[in-house]
Amino acid sequence: MTPTPTPTTTHTMRSLTPLEARVVSVLFEKQHTVPDSYPLSLNTLVLGVNQKTARDPVMNVSEPEVLGALDELRALSLVVEVSGSRVARYEHNMQRVVGVPSQSAALLSVLMLRGPQTAAELRQNSERLHRFADISSVEAFLNELAEDSPPKVVKLPRAPGVREARWAHLLCGEVDVPAESAAGADAPVAPSELAALRREQQRLGDEVARLAALVDRLYAELGVARPEGEA
Repeated sequence: MTPTPTPTTTHTMRSLTPLEARVVSVLFEKQHTVPDSYPLSLNTLVLGVNQKTARDPVMNVSEPEVLGALDELRALSLVVEVSGSRVARYEHNMQRVVGVPSQSAALLSVLMLRGPQTAAELRQNSERLHRFADISSVEAFLNELAEDSPPKVVKLPRAPGVREARWAHLLCGEVDVPAESAAGADAPVAPSELAALRREQQRLGDEVARLAALVDRLYAELGVARPEGEA
């Protein structure tokens, strides 16, 4: 599948704070999951930010903190306050400012809401925001985001014992990769482990030599010549 052409970015955006990223992603999520309530009031937005399910990390922030994040996001043109209502309501402007199609915006939102995930997890968790045909289509948009300038996602090193690599967004800046993930499968063997491997190798070698000697003795006792080529 060929990704949808990316809209032209019109704003050079600074790195977001975790709360700012959460506010934008909640607005995008609720636009698709509860369209009758969108744009969101401040109260509904705070509830979405502090939601206990489908969130990683879980947050517990106050209305003043969310208002402060909204002020910063409005200055970045990422959020717009909608007039014409007795209660202030807010909507996102992520696709235009970040310069991504709706498919990529859905993936970025899920990453901001739930943290690093595999392509398969992203496909499942973004189903209500955008239904991807298959995992390869998810990977196509992730690769496009990773190759953007500046990149908006990164594929994390595959952790030892894990089959699939996870992806993380870069809208809050560079990602701190856990030491165990960064080490990966190619991490150098510790001296103590190397010594243990050598001892085991020596033990197995001695065992093979003992068994070979036993076989030679049995052939001799039976008076049978050992077949050529047999170890």
